Formats: sequence, C-alpha cells, structure tokens
Amino acid sequence: MSIQLFGVNVSRGVAIGRAVLIASSRIDVDHYYIAAEQADAEVKRLLTACDSVSGELEVLQRDLPSDAPHELGALLDVHRMLLHDEALIGVAAGWIRERHYNAEWALAAQLEVLVRQFDDMEDDYLRERKSDLEQVVERVLSWMRRSRSPADAFRGVTGEDPLVLIASDISPADLLHFKRSIFQGFVTEVGGRTSHTAIVARSMNIPAVVGAREASRLARQDDWVIIDGEAGVVIVNPSPIVLDEYRFRQRQADVERERLDRLRHTPAVTLDGQRIELLANIELPQDAAGALAAGAMGVGLFRSEFLFLNRAGSLPDEDEQFEAYRSAVLAMQGLPVTIRTVDIGADKALDRPGSHDQRHEHGLNPALGLRAIRWSLAEPSMFRQQIRAILRAAAHGKVRMLIPMIAQRNEIRLTWEAIRRAQAQLDEAGKSYGPVEVGAMIEVPAAAVSAEMLLSAFDFASIGTNDLIQYTLAIDRADEAVSHLYDPWHPAVLWLIENTIKCAIKLNKPVSVCGEMAGDPQFTEILLGMGLRSFSMHPAQMAAVKQRILRADAQRLRQPRADVLQRP
Repeated sequence: MSIQLFGVNVSRGVAIGRAVLIASSRIDVDHYYIAAEQADAEVKRLLTACDSVSGELEVLQRDLPSDAPHELGALLDVHRMLLHDEALIGVAAGWIRERHYNAEWALAAQLEVLVRQFDDMEDDYLRERKSDLEQVVERVLSWMRRSRSPADAFRGVTGEDPLVLIASDISPADLLHFKRSIFQGFVTEVGGRTSHTAIVARSMNIPAVVGAREASRLARQDDWVIIDGEAGVVIVNPSPIVLDEYRFRQRQADVERERLDRLRHTPAVTLDGQRIELLANIELPQDAAGALAAGAMGVGLFRSEFLFLNRAGSLPDEDEQFEAYRSAVLAMQGLPVTIRTVDIGADKALDRPGSHDQRHEHGLNPALGLRAIRWSLAEPSMFRQQIRAILRAAAHGKVRMLIPMIAQRNEIRLTWEAIRRAQAQLDEAGKSYGPVEVGAMIEVPAAAVSAEMLLSAFDFASIGTNDLIQYTLAIDRADEAVSHLYDPWHPAVLWLIENTIKCAIKLNKPVSVCGEMAGDPQFTEILLGMGLRSFSMHPAQMAAVKQRILRADAQRLRQPRADVLQRP
C-alpha cells in the first residue's frame, strides 16, 4: 500500500530509490554494494565475526567470579544464542546474497526490521528484550570494524537499484559522505528548512525532506521511496504510474541542469555592464576541483571546521591543517581562497573530551553560547595553531582569513593579538609564510549595525545571512516548531544587509554574501540592487545565479529594492 508523508521541503529535486533505515542510536556503518562473486566471502566474514564475539562472551562467562549474580550468566547465554539466531544472522546473510549488501549494512538492516517487531509487541518484557539484540549487533559490528583492513572493502560496485537514506537526523558533517556515497537523497524525522543539515543538502543539490515525522516507522527496509524535495513529500511504495511520473520529472531536471552547465565559463556580467564576482563555498580541500569546474573566480568560504569533525577525539595539528589549506590553495591555481577560522559550536560540536565545546554543548542555547570566534579565543593555543597553518599556506597563493561571529571591540583586539603572536612564532621557528588579508564575518545584528566600526579594523567583510537572519528574528533555525518564522525577506534583515554593504562601499572595502541567500536565485536581483558585487555559494548553485545576473540590469533594480525594504 502506498503511503504519503509530509515534511519540510529543503532541497529541490527528486530522488527515487530503495529505503535504507538508520536509527540514530546505532553504530554507524558503511553502506556499499559487493560484487556478486564476493557474496560467499562476505557471508563468511559475517559468520566469523559472530563466532569470534561468541568466543569472547564464552570467555567472559567462564571467568565470572563465583559471587556474580546468576542473571548475568543467563544474560550472556541469551547473547550467545542471538549470535546464531536464524532470524538475525540467517536473514542478514540473505541480504548479502540477494541484495549484495556488505556485511555491516546487511546486519544493521536486519536489526532495524527486528527492532520494529519488538516495538510492536504488547508484552513489556518481550518489548524490552530488544536492548539485548541491539547490544549483540553492536558487538559484532564493532568486531568487524576492528578487524577490517582497506583491502577488505569491495567498493565501487554499482547495485541494480538506487538507494535513499531515512534517519531520525543526519549531522552536517555526515552529509559530506553523500559526495562519495550511493545514496540519491535522504529523509529525516526532525529538522527545519534552515537547519545546517538542510542548508548543506540544498547547497549540494541533494534531494531531501526533513521533519517527516514517523518516516522510519512507516517505511521499511528496501521499500521503494520517492523523495519530492520541492513539495516536501515522501511517497513510500508508490504505484507504477506515480513512479513513472517522477522518473519523467527526473529526466526533465537533468535536461535543465545540462542547459545551465553551458554557462559555466561565461563571465557573470549584468546587462548594464556590471561585472559580478562568483565565488565558491567549500568544506574540504578536494572540493576545490569542483569549484574550478563550475567556473568560480575563487573560494569565498572554506569552512575549516569540517577538518575538525568526526575524528573520535583526535584533532588536526598545525602541519595537517597546513597541508589541507595548501592543497586547496594550489588546486585553485592562483585564484583567492578565503579560509574561515573554525566555527565550532551549536550543532557542530567537537567530540574532544574536556574541551570547552564539550563542557558547553548542553547549554540552554548553544547557538548563543561559546562558538565561532568565542570558542577560538577560549582555546588560544589551538587558535594560534590554526592561524599559523593559514599563514604558512599563504606562501603558496592568495589567501584571506575570515573571522566568524565577531562583534565586540575586545574580540577584535584579541584576534589581532593572536595573529601577531602567530607571526612571531613562525619567525622564531624560521618557517615561511605569506601576507593574509583578514576579514570580519557579519552574522550578528550588532556587527551589522556597527559595520563601519568593524570594517575600519578589517580588510574585508563577508555577510553570513544564515545566522544573521536567525539572530535578528530570535529563531532557532534547527527547530522545526519555529522554522516557519525564519524570513529572509523581513525588512529588518534586508536593512542590516544593505547597511553592511553601504558601509563597505563607503570605506572602499570588499564585501560579499556567503550565506544561503547568495546561492538562491530569488535573492540575486535584490542583492544586486543593494550594490553587492560579490556572491559566494556552493558550486552547484552557481549556474542558476549566473543566469539571473546575465538577465539583470543592476541600475534599474534599485527602485524594486526600496519597495521591498518598505514592506510592512
């Protein structure tokens, strides 16, 4: 039976594929297809893992002290029985042989099926036994992860059917794996249109729907699913007619993308001759190649925090950061690269025990807590380490450094002191470094109101509209309960953006917009009317924005801009 779910439309496009369900509480596993001839070896790997874990439990049971509770021994017996249960291991082996899933994926998939059956049980005792099942599976997955070598992975094999991911939530850092994954799109049960996850999905052109309550309960492993990212609709088990209709829409979208791709290397010049700078936002050094291919004139925002995330407590040292920044600089072939200092906090917390972000991530409102430049100044040695790496990379090309969330005079003073101290340390160590322009990221209303003061202390400005809107309207953009109040068209928001641009023009300082508004074609004309001449966005958004620029007359756009600013 076909089921329709409704959520928040966060990323245009259509994705069609079989459902892969992942519960947020489980161990993360790799999802990839194996070659058909590798199925027997993959099943053997699964059974070997089960036998090994069973052996570990047997040793634990044998070594139990004489005064240990009888229930503990009985529990270990249950866990050992589950390791050879046909409903778990036998069916998982079937996923491997029939669907060509890798062993970890097959086991996790069958766990989701069984957990749902446990949840539907009326007997409390039986329902609570699912924790035993989860513990056993996590032991097996951990064993396979420990014993796996790179040669074991049979990646690059394409399966017959595309896949879509359904989860309670997905972190922005995890979304980066979509660039190399087999998933066509995703659905989450929580989140709003302006959460970081939604923004990253939109910038990467990943069809997605968030806030689709009950999605993981109503969809089952391997169900066919349609994700309509424009309408915010998820269709589970669609009829053949509906499936054909959406496949036709996919083909139409591909044709439109190919048409826009022809604009990649066309200069972005308005009808009245205004040359517009289109820059790229990137997360990792390897993204620079995509920026060049899209026709970017440089990198307007390198989100350096993605080098710090998902590292199990280990953070990049100065040399590792230097190599990453240098790699991006060299890849851009002489074009400028703007590196934002680490923006840790809110929904991008480190997992380093004892760090400031660990101690504060459970505050009442992390978005208003120790994040961005506040976090960097609270960790001075780490901040100087990053500055040194950026300065060293500047010896290999044009580099600019962007300071996020700066608004206080004292933050300005401490930032420049940290930069001067980092330069002195490099001089003492005899390491070469290059000149770096330093800019202020305008994303706090106080910074936008006092933009002239900030710009007098820095070389350039970049307007981060995502947070600027959030803080101006007092809305948590990750909270779907209030996400409908997030309004980029609010007159107060537009006034703050225009005031910043005016101040930059007055002081003859470069200014760009690197927030989501820059990559949304519906805002291109009003930003041009405000005097903006530099836009930074994900490479995938560049062609659509360029098309609007080529059709625009910047001088004639000033009156419509005034009308919008006066909107009640």
